[in-house]
Amino acid sequence: MDFALNEEQRMLREASQRFCQRELTREYVRWLDENKDYPPDELWKKIADFGLFRSNIPAEYGGQGLGMLDLVIAFEPICKASSSVALAVGTSLGFGNRFLSVLGTEAQKMEYLPRLGDGRIKTCMALTEPAGGTDILGALSTFAEDGGDRWVLNGQKVFITGAHVADYLITICKTERDQKPSRSLSVLLVPSDTPGITIRKIPKMSCKACAAAEIFFEDVAVPRENLLGTRGNGWNELLDVLNPERVVVSAMGVGLMEAVYEEACAYALQRQAFGGPIARFQILQHYLADMCVNLENARNLTYKAAWLCDQGRPYHMEATMAKLVSAQGAWHAVTYGAEILGGYGICNEFPMQRYLRDAAQGAFSPISNEMSKNMLMQFQGFPKSWV
Repeated sequence: MDFALNEEQRMLREASQRFCQRELTREYVRWLDENKDYPPDELWKKIADFGLFRSNIPAEYGGQGLGMLDLVIAFEPICKASSSVALAVGTSLGFGNRFLSVLGTEAQKMEYLPRLGDGRIKTCMALTEPAGGTDILGALSTFAEDGGDRWVLNGQKVFITGAHVADYLITICKTERDQKPSRSLSVLLVPSDTPGITIRKIPKMSCKACAAAEIFFEDVAVPRENLLGTRGNGWNELLDVLNPERVVVSAMGVGLMEAVYEEACAYALQRQAFGGPIARFQILQHYLADMCVNLENARNLTYKAAWLCDQGRPYHMEATMAKLVSAQGAWHAVTYGAEILGGYGICNEFPMQRYLRDAAQGAFSPISNEMSKNMLMQFQGFPKSWV
């Protein structure tokens, strides 16, 4: 069993770290958080030029063809620098690239993947609806009527990351009326400028530089050829996206934990009280030791899930574990990190308050911690706890 990165992976990590040190400085990320609802075009182009958007696109479509573990290694420094930028980048890596690579026809791959890799188009995944997020089969009601040469789409989506800037809305909807829920879903690639679409941003406190939005579809005509995958098989096809999404979100928790840990350690060593650095206080050392252990556990689980994915082996349980451990670890880190910094932990000039806000999103996105636990026990053979 070898836990070491190979030379190419070390170079990949170092290149990503250098990019973040140059382009995602502490001051710039603070400015993004206070002024932007999505990474600006000039930053998006720099990320594209760096090659991150091409990383998990197959080589025959202009990509680098990296596996999941390599992707996580390159992505983790972005997550450490800014949860908002990581979330925005993830909409392309985890949704656009993944949906098109796995479900796209040859023509669709040729048309869209090179543009995604160059950062020329943006995508989002329109899945969650007002009636529920995790209960996809029970809550989803957005419907696309078969109109012959087109689909006619009606419904509503909510909490859709990046919908307000997306060129294409990858929309999960019902297309079958007389089938059971698991055989009724399909995936459509919907141009966001199609008449009948209304998008409204949702103000939120976390990951402010990557807004979420509501989407309203009213008699939206979608070309028939914009179906991704197989009609009625969207539920099974969606699983090929949701498990990788959990791995990518886990990397976000790992990056956030690392940022908090470093900030809290530096402050504890520098801050003087009662005749010496507060780092000598046993209780603060315990807080930091717990952060260190949680960080290592979350990274190991995330890397293992990514490695299993690359090996073509089942990884649904490990991906769910990684999401849970990283989300809980990040929340623990920001809670005690803010306490270590005291008043500075909630001051805007320090990043700890941003870490605190951003970590709140991990408790329920893309799946709640509680539901993660329920699913883990279902994987172990226990009866479903939500039926």
